[in-house]
Amino acid sequence: MAAYGTDDGFTTWLAEQGYTLPDDVPAPAVLRARGSAYVDGYEPYWTGVRTDGALQELAWPRTGARMNCTLAVPDDVIPPSIVTATYRAAWLEGSTPGVLAGPVVTSGTRVKRQRVDVIEREFFDDGKAEVGSGPSFIDSIIDGLLSQFICEDKNGAFLWSLGC
Repeated sequence: MAAYGTDDGFTTWLAEQGYTLPDDVPAPAVLRARGSAYVDGYEPYWTGVRTDGALQELAWPRTGARMNCTLAVPDDVIPPSIVTATYRAAWLEGSTPGVLAGPVVTSGTRVKRQRVDVIEREFFDDGKAEVGSGPSFIDSIIDGLLSQFICEDKNGAFLWSLGC
């Protein structure tokens, strides 16, 4: 099971943050694997490509990755922020099982208008629900840790233009 970081590193990080996990959670390696899968959901937005290509289990290390659109990340490095984001995602999953899975949407089952007796309500239609339309962003700290590897290719630093 591929995962960023180590069990000892995760345990140390939990203690440093003052976080605890319930007694009945899966093993640290399982939580890290779930956290790693969540973190890798950001991969389509990152710069660079997997260093070892399609057979590489995790998205990092990457070749051609840049931090804040300027600083080159060495091809053999997994940045500490990737590991930290994984640990945080693992802690969230351990504290609230299933939180990393995000909402499950089955196409064709969303309700647009509902009537009960004389009361009727209509819901905003936000377009067609599609599977695989990107990660379900659940935590601003994780987003912040991972956003430094996102760069808008055509017009420079898109996130910088937003003041991020």
